[in-house]
Amino acid sequence: MMPKLREPLTSVEYLVLERESETKNEYFNGETFAMAGASRRHNQITTNLVCMVGNQLANRVCSVYSSDMKVKIDKLNKYTYPDVLIVCQNQQFEDENEDVLLNPVVIMEVLSDSTEAYDRGDKFIHYQNIPSLVEYVLISQKSVQVEKFLRQLDHVWVYSKYLEMGDEIHLTAVDCILTIQEIYAKVISPSGYQAAL
Repeated sequence: MMPKLREPLTSVEYLVLERESETKNEYFNGETFAMAGASRRHNQITTNLVCMVGNQLANRVCSVYSSDMKVKIDKLNKYTYPDVLIVCQNQQFEDENEDVLLNPVVIMEVLSDSTEAYDRGDKFIHYQNIPSLVEYVLISQKSVQVEKFLRQLDHVWVYSKYLEMGDEIHLTAVDCILTIQEIYAKVISPSGYQAAL
């Protein structure tokens, strides 16, 4: 006799389990996907981004969240944990728990060997189904490289790449400036060489 296959989880079941779980899991099409732990470099870059953006948004109606805030891609019934996300004005959450955001305007992902292809491919395609999303930013943790995708009114995404320690990235959606030097502080030295770990 064949073993019984596990029934797909509903999104309601996923949220109940996820809110009690000690590990993070993303959800798509009835399945959960465990998230791997992050490296020191990954964590430092994420911290740098949250601090840099948070300081610029301190007296504005926008908020920045790190990787504990879930985002729901409503059209696909998918839940993810972006590394950094920004939301402005009317923050929309799935329910009273306020741990699932529906309307980010900026999402940032720090790339790792295990997630880079997904972050560049299917995940970005899925994120494009979030109507509020204006900018998607990818940050390498192995070298100085930041890539930005900016949605135009015709839904075409314009690509920009930043490779120099003196470069600045303008987040148009929230009028913030990210500097490469601050993104990579304590990760890569100002000369461009990897900082001592």
